Amino acid sequence: MESNKPTMYADLIEEQAKAQGDKPYVLHEDQRISFQEFDRATCRAANGLAAQGAKPGDGIAILMANCVEYLYLFYGMPRGGFYSVPINVALKGEGLRYILTHSDVKYLVVDDTLYPRFAELEAPVGSIEKVFVRRTKDEALPEGTIALEDLLDAPSEKPGIELDPEAMTFLMYTSGTTGFPKGVVNRNRSLNIDRFKLLTSIVYQPDDVLYTCLPLFHANALILTAGFAMVAGLPFGLEHRFSASRFWDSVRKYGGTTFNALGAMVPILMKQPEKPADSTNPVRMVFSAACPANLWEAFENRFGVKIFEGYGAVDGGGVLIWNLGDGPVGSVGKVMNSEWKLVDDDINEVPQGEIGELITKVADKKTGGVEYYKNPEASQKKIRKDWLHSGDLFYADKDGYLYFVDRKNDCMRRRGENISSFEVENIVEKHPAVAECAAFGVPSELGEDDVMIWVKPREGVELDLKELISHCAENMAYFMVPSYIDVVDDIPRTGTFRVQKTNMKKQGVTDRTWNREKEMPDLQVKK
Repeated sequence: MESNKPTMYADLIEEQAKAQGDKPYVLHEDQRISFQEFDRATCRAANGLAAQGAKPGDGIAILMANCVEYLYLFYGMPRGGFYSVPINVALKGEGLRYILTHSDVKYLVVDDTLYPRFAELEAPVGSIEKVFVRRTKDEALPEGTIALEDLLDAPSEKPGIELDPEAMTFLMYTSGTTGFPKGVVNRNRSLNIDRFKLLTSIVYQPDDVLYTCLPLFHANALILTAGFAMVAGLPFGLEHRFSASRFWDSVRKYGGTTFNALGAMVPILMKQPEKPADSTNPVRMVFSAACPANLWEAFENRFGVKIFEGYGAVDGGGVLIWNLGDGPVGSVGKVMNSEWKLVDDDINEVPQGEIGELITKVADKKTGGVEYYKNPEASQKKIRKDWLHSGDLFYADKDGYLYFVDRKNDCMRRRGENISSFEVENIVEKHPAVAECAAFGVPSELGEDDVMIWVKPREGVELDLKELISHCAENMAYFMVPSYIDVVDDIPRTGTFRVQKTNMKKQGVTDRTWNREKEMPDLQVKK
């Protein structure tokens, strides 16, 4: 007997439009978009791109700040057989060009405020044929572009195509550590809606309102908030960005009862001046990633909430790890949906309590595998002998609860962003006075990483560190700009020329280290 359950997000959106009708789905500024309106808007997005000449299998990149149009595009494109590529709004220069080129997109949607970053790239940029601009200011469109409202001014009927479960729906780029970012492929059949329905039925209540101030180019806001709200048939409030001083007022404005917190958010909110009304908010639970154990209970007590901790990754093959309040403080919880083990570098299982890399058994590569766009070598390396390698280090207690320790590779994390040391090094080494560079993370007071670099100057050339930082600020995303610099005579490498960073991290910041905050306190890093 054929199941009537929706198997793809397009089916789910249509189903929820019928089931929820005029119930609010997206709350943003003074906008209240119902499930029914969202269904029609996503159809308009798909029909609009088709009217511009797009064919099934074509892609569109999205370089925009948080807005309802972002959601129309992201969830609408698969309804026409297209795929989308969310892009970090902090990217510029070669980092931006790489993704626009590598992803093979033919179309780009960009905010008017971000358009100059695209215009600065030497044309042509990849396969891009048309650029649509979302106007946030009352100014003329850049020459040769099309207004986004024209794209969205299309019929709201369901696109007349049969959806292919194997069709690619979006590429989510994750920072590389030894190369450029990799695009994680998501297909219509990749998102396990039945699993999401089970999870949301466990954690959400019928009157919950989800809330996010995280950027929509991240899976956290795009899938774990907007997507889960759709699955659960619940509304969610969408803020433009995170602001520590205005955070709780924004939560109250939208009536949010639950939100997701990246690691640094908890320390930042705890550093805000205490107010009598701190605990007077509608939030009952917070889904956290990497909440510092020492702040866990203090945060709960101060703000009157319950923290649920979890772990997941864009290229994690759908593995979910949750501590739904039933595990020890500091633990990310237990693996919910897969066989797992912690192993050493030789793939030998480590004893309980010892640190090892988390690997999980892939029962079905169609629903639990990882596919990197145009990179079969990386895809094969990710899954070896039916085990998916997370690249992250944990230890387990006697009851099987996992505790996150560190990333196995050189990827750093700051302000909720993964940072590739390769990208930092590549940009620093473009400075004419730099011969070699090694980038790595050192602990910050916010519980994440500060970026530190070792720099070997070119022989006979004077290196001005303030000038080097200015070079970085102009050529990399703001969260990547190094905080600390050590100028060295040599950078240690292995026999295969890989930089040996273990001792660098152990040494960390010393009395001789150049500190950007002290030396350049007035530096304005563009966001």
